[in-house]
Amino acid sequence: MEYLKDRIRKDGRVEGKDILKVDSFLNHQIDVALMNAIGEEFYQRFKDHGVTKILTIEASGIAIAAIVAQYFKVPMVFAKKTESRNLDAETYESSVYSFTKDKTYKIRVSKKYIQETDRILIVDDFLANGKAANGLIDIVEQSGATHCGVGIVIEKGFQDGGKILRNKGVNVQSLAIIDRFENQKVIFA
Repeated sequence: MEYLKDRIRKDGRVEGKDILKVDSFLNHQIDVALMNAIGEEFYQRFKDHGVTKILTIEASGIAIAAIVAQYFKVPMVFAKKTESRNLDAETYESSVYSFTKDKTYKIRVSKKYIQETDRILIVDDFLANGKAANGLIDIVEQSGATHCGVGIVIEKGFQDGGKILRNKGVNVQSLAIIDRFENQKVIFA
């Protein structure tokens, strides 16, 4: 998706050896026109999979997943990272290590929002080591629903997440795959 790659080149900031900051347009301040293009692209890639729900993890995936759900005309559900008194007692749970925060979270989805008959598309902003995607897949599998694939906005191809998921037979569709960072610049695969 050239529009996305151009935006990453223009406004993305490389920090260190493995961090790409895209907070000016994707996961803090949001470029809605770009988000719509992302939603439409995921729809084109997964429209024949019978998707009945979009699933993501809070917080950065929510805006993306909401737009994707709009294109599919299906509900969007997000896994919560924090316990809350207003969250249903009956939940599917999985543990997820966050590379960015260097912390393990227990993620939860109410059992009433994913049914056995659902066909779930998992959507997230980044794929690095695959921990969030694997945690969401675990929740889908616990529910007995079917995961139709994983839609990722930006994949760090130099980390193992994409390879691990693809080797497990998961249909991973990444809109931009980064091969490496070189001299503070993003080099795409």
